[in-house]
Parts: sequence; structure tokens; C-alpha cells
Amino acid sequence: MSTENRGAGSTQGNRRFRGEPGRARKVGWVLGLLRPYRLRIVATFFAVVAASLTSLAPPYLAGKAIDSGILADDEAALIRIVVAFAVVTVAFALASYAQSYLVGWIGTRVLQDLREQVFIHLQKLSIGFFTRNRPGALISRMTNDIEALNQLISQGIVTLFSNLLTLVGVVVVLVLLDWRLALITFAVLPLLFITGMVFRAFSAGAFRETRERISAITSHLQETISGVRVVRSFGQEERHMARMEELNQANREANMRTVYLNASYFPATELLTALGTSAILLYGGYQAIEGQIMIGVVVAFIGYLQLFFDPIQQLAQLYATYQQGMAALDKIFILLDTEPDVVDAPDSHDPGSLDGRIEFEAVSFSYGVEGDDGGDGLPETTWAVRDIDLTIEPGQTVALVGSTGAGKSTMAKLITRFYDPQIGRVLIDGEPLTGYRQRSLRAQMGIVPQEGFLFSGTISENIRFGRPDAPTDEVAAAAAAVGARPFIERLPEGIETEVGERGVQLSAGQRQLVSFARVILASPRILILDEATSSVDVQTERTIEAALDRLLSDRTSIVIAHRLSTIQRADRIVVLDHGRIVETGSHDELLSKGGYYRHLYSAWTG
Repeated sequence: MSTENRGAGSTQGNRRFRGEPGRARKVGWVLGLLRPYRLRIVATFFAVVAASLTSLAPPYLAGKAIDSGILADDEAALIRIVVAFAVVTVAFALASYAQSYLVGWIGTRVLQDLREQVFIHLQKLSIGFFTRNRPGALISRMTNDIEALNQLISQGIVTLFSNLLTLVGVVVVLVLLDWRLALITFAVLPLLFITGMVFRAFSAGAFRETRERISAITSHLQETISGVRVVRSFGQEERHMARMEELNQANREANMRTVYLNASYFPATELLTALGTSAILLYGGYQAIEGQIMIGVVVAFIGYLQLFFDPIQQLAQLYATYQQGMAALDKIFILLDTEPDVVDAPDSHDPGSLDGRIEFEAVSFSYGVEGDDGGDGLPETTWAVRDIDLTIEPGQTVALVGSTGAGKSTMAKLITRFYDPQIGRVLIDGEPLTGYRQRSLRAQMGIVPQEGFLFSGTISENIRFGRPDAPTDEVAAAAAAVGARPFIERLPEGIETEVGERGVQLSAGQRQLVSFARVILASPRILILDEATSSVDVQTERTIEAALDRLLSDRTSIVIAHRLSTIQRADRIVVLDHGRIVETGSHDELLSKGGYYRHLYSAWTG
């Protein structure tokens, strides 16, 4: 019976995005990150207001000290103004401390929350996502892009608010001091605005390119370090160094474009600031000489000019931070908007204790077909597996054999629901996999891949990976069951020996023995061995072979192997060719048929 599985919890290969994130959505998302800390944000608001208002007082007090104290020869007035100046300065220092502390605290917490949010989302994505994306690019999202966004959140928002508040305050004070001098000051604003618009137009693409370049460098660095043994064994250091030099050069050129823009823009604003100050000195000085204005007013005006132009320059500089943050945010949004290829159905449930009966009903699967497409009209070479009908009884050991690319590993991935078929169904204990919760289903499955992957930590911690609370005696028993005890006892720290990143302190065979011990301790109902002994030496293979009888007993097992000893142990052999099942039977039955299996057997035995 052929059943098309269209949309039943499957979106295989489907990279659905919600479109290019708009500015309103970006702002709303950033505000969502800040919402849990709104009380501290309110406190930050008052600290910013206090710091901005107290920063407005010193130029005015300096002018009053000149006019009402020094020129008026009033010592008491001068003392009062100096005391007020000291009080304002202390208040400004306290408000600035509170502002800096609160901003730093909020920024650190938001950065922590954001990293956790991205990491949790990565854990939800399907296996197909990680085959389509380079690890280095994902690491760059978690490091470089989040850090760039942190600069915008922790500094940009406060800088924007405090500078706008200061700017408005200065404008009011300037008008109150002398409206004619204020008009002269405001005359340079159109030029500053035009300069800022030009800077904005040229900088947007430049800052986005810098994020892309640093992501490419991170990806190449990660791949080179992970594959350093392959690089060394083939003597390709020069090629990798040349590639890094090429990427680094592109990164330098991208950053130099931002350097040119900053080097052009900020001196231009400084020049306009100097022109405005010169005009005030000339006109204000002339007015003071004519007795039209007090000298203290001119002095205060000059002091406020710095407070007037500094926020404008900082706001312009903030735009550079904004561009970097928005470029980083675009990349983070693309990641967070990526939906899992395989999702739990709303009515999915915990399977309970599995018996382990596995069924393939007219299953066809292609890595290149979108989830809801159905696959009609695709050429035969596109399908990884095609028209698979197979039943594996509970407790049975089935060996999948065939040449490279025949579909053996694809069938294993379908059983574990790393992918969903476009056509047909995979069932366990009579229920489609889409009816089970993925995590609960996989908790009863054990997978030993071709190369055992170990995490940083001890041998004991790696064996306990599937059962973190397992007692020490059970961990030791699992290690002994697969024959790992002899090599473990020879290690300085025994079972508590650190294995290093990816288990580099152990040999390939030792890593595989630990992987087998990990599966035994987890005691899965369904076991999948994917070329699990192909990368070990003969002695280690014999050790593993001796443990396989215990490992395979009382559980449904799917064995993908080329080793005759492993295949012959199977209750049933399924022969695959170009994604289709061409033969099934025992070893002797298939040899007697003289078909494709006999051809494979002849090739294996020479």
C-alpha cells in the first residue's frame, strides 16, 4: 500500500523564512529582549536623564561665575556658584556611574539570553540543516554577530536617548541665552544633515559586507582546525594558508571601506563644528565689545557648542554601530527564522516501551525534494531510496548491504526520523513515526556510527552520555561488556581519564569501544550500527565482535556493514542497489541464489 506522506509533520529540505525582516520587526524583537529587565531599564532612564541634565549646568555656571562673580567683584556670589558647580559635578559623576553600571548589567544579561536563545533554536533544528550549513558560519552567528548586536543594544540605545536628550536641552538653553547666536549655530545643521545622509548611503553595504567576511574567515578557520590531520597528511598547508590570506585580504578590503568612510565623515563634521565655533566667537566677541552681550554669555555659549556638536557626532558614529548591529541582526534573524525540517505533530505522544517492530511501507525519499512536493516526475537517480517495503520483527538483526550510495545509511536515518520520507510511511510497533515525539522515540534508539564521536570530558562521562545518572558500577560493567576494560585500566586515571576534544587522546579503536559501551549502558530497544567496525584495527574488531552477541540480543538491530563476520551474524540480510531492495534472505540462501549478493560476496572475498 503506497501512502504519500504530505505534510504529516514533515518539511524535509524546506528552508522556510519569514522574509527579509523589516525595521519595525527588528525593533520589536530587540525590545522583546529588553522586556524582562524593564525595571532596571526604568532606573537606567532616570540615570540617563539625571546625567544629561547635570551635564547642561557647568557652561551656564561658568558664565555666571564670570558675569556675576568675577566681573561684578562679588566674592560671595562666586563662592555660591563654585559650590553649585561642585554639587552638579558630583551629581553628574554619580548619575554617570549608575548609567554605566546599569547599561553594562543589562547588556550582559541580554547577551546571555540571546546566546541561549540561538543555541536552543539550533538544538531544535533538524539534521538536514547542519548538512546544508557550515559549522564555522553557525559559530560566527553565536560569537561575532551576537557581539555586534550587543554593542547596539547595550550602548546604542542609551547613546541615542542620552544624546537626543542632551541635544534638545542644549538647543533650549542656547535659545534662552541668545537667540541670535543660536541661529548662527543652527545654520550648520543642514550641512551636518547632508553629510550624515551621504555617510549613511555609502556605509550600509560596507558594514554588511564586513559581517559576511568575518563569517567566512571563521568558517575557514573552523574547518582547517577540525581537519588539521587531513591537511597535514596531504601536505596542503600552503593551500589553506593561501585561502586564509585570500579571505583575510577580502576582510581587510571590506573593513578599509568603512575606514575610508569614517576617515572622511568625522573630520568633515569636525570642520563644520569648527566653522560654527569660529562664527560664534566672531559675532559674539563683536557683540561683547559693543556691550550688546555679557562676556559670560559668550563663554557659556562656547561651552554649550561642544555639548551641541558632540551629540551630533556621536549620533553619527552610532549609525556605524547601528549598521553593524543591523547586519548582524539580519543573519541572526535568518537563523532564528529557519524552521526544523522534521517537527512533532500536535497530537504526537510518548511511545512508551517499544517492542521494536519496524515497517517500511512503499517508502521513497530524496534529499533534494521539498517536503510537500511528493516527488512526482523525478528521475530515478534523484531518489536515495525508492519503493521500499520491508518489515523487521522485534528482536531481529537485519544487515543492510550494498555498494556505496545504495541507500543503506538513508534507511537508518529514516528509522531514527532524522528525515521524513516524501512518499510512504515508516512505522514502529504499528504506528507511523510522525505519531511519536522525536525525543522520546530516539531515547529508545542507540546509534553507533562509523567513527565514534566523544565529547570533551572523561571516559566515564562519555559512557554515561545517554544515562547521566547511571551508577559507577553499571558504567564499569558496560565498559567491560564491550572489552574496553583492558585499555581503560592501562590509562593513568583509568575510567576518569580525560579524552580531549572529540576524543583525540584515544585511538580510533578506543573511541569506538567507548561508543559501544555508551550504547550498552543506554540499553536501547532499537540498535543501529552504521559501519561501526569499519575504521578499527583487526584486534579491536575482534574485541567488538565478541561483544556483539550481547549487544544485539533482545533488541531489534539494523547493521550496516561490509565485514562478512558481522553480516553472517544477522538473522536476515537485505540487499540494496540504487535505492531499491533487490534481494532478502539469509547468507546461505542469498549465496545459493547466485544474484547480486553473491556478486558482492565474491568482491569481498576476492
